[in-house]
Amino acid sequence: MKIAIDGPAAAGKTTLARSLARELGYLFVPTGAMYRAAALAKKRGLPPEQARIEVREGGRILLEGEDVTDLLASPDLDELSSQVAVDSAVRRHLVALQRQIAAGRQVVMEGRDIGTVVLPDAELKLFLWAEPEERARRRVAERGGDFQEHLAAIRRRDERDSTREDSPLRPAPDAVILDTTALSPEEVLAQAVRLVEERRAQLAG
Repeated sequence: MKIAIDGPAAAGKTTLARSLARELGYLFVPTGAMYRAAALAKKRGLPPEQARIEVREGGRILLEGEDVTDLLASPDLDELSSQVAVDSAVRRHLVALQRQIAAGRQVVMEGRDIGTVVLPDAELKLFLWAEPEERARRRVAERGGDFQEHLAAIRRRDERDSTREDSPLRPAPDAVILDTTALSPEEVLAQAVRLVEERRAQLAG
């Protein structure tokens, strides 16, 4: 089974995808981290549309053979990755990589265009949402910093992601929308596991 999880920044995609993949024994593929790795490549003077990016067990990200996972969660790479993501050449490169990773495997893949572009044939598609203020609070809890600055950055990112011409952020027509604003990560995981079980029963039946 392939599971696609989409949604805006800080909606809880990565937390859910990592936990769900662990629960199911699937490969966890954080495509947002792949875009941040492409942004890091650009920052290092490498062409992001040619960057050699790999995903290992646990969602570890390698750039040109170097494990860069712990370098990717920074505000400057958040911003730069959003800019890199509107480059059609970068998107084509990473979408091809993501499809290659998912081919013949059971995966939980999270991002912004997984259900609509990368894995339109995924057996289960989830679209996570949370109010911008709640997402800014989560960013402060994760990384520290100023609430208003995080909120402004999230709103800029939402605008850029939803209005870009190439693969804009939007739910797939057959996606299940989960509003995580008032839910704990454990509650979101429980809902997702229930949806997986329901989908498995449908496929078996």
